[in-house]
Amino acid sequence: MKADIHPQYGPVVFNDLASGEKILTRSTATSNKTIEWEDGNTYPVIDVEISAASHPFYTGKQRIMDTAGRVERFNARFKGFGGKK
Repeated sequence: MKADIHPQYGPVVFNDLASGEKILTRSTATSNKTIEWEDGNTYPVIDVEISAASHPFYTGKQRIMDTAGRVERFNARFKGFGGKK
């Protein structure tokens, strides 16, 4: 293998913005933003929108957004469509 062509592989904290959970792992991803971890060391932190801690598939919980308005608009748009003649 060629020397000095691979990215640095080191500890990184991933911060799940949806659940607030933080995970310390190793990665080649980098960030200028840092955080002090429970062990007293400072690590780069990468914010992620969703992870296994907040994904509905893994948590079993669905997040309801603006479904009421969407359903009403759908029903109003297709009112009488496909009905019996």
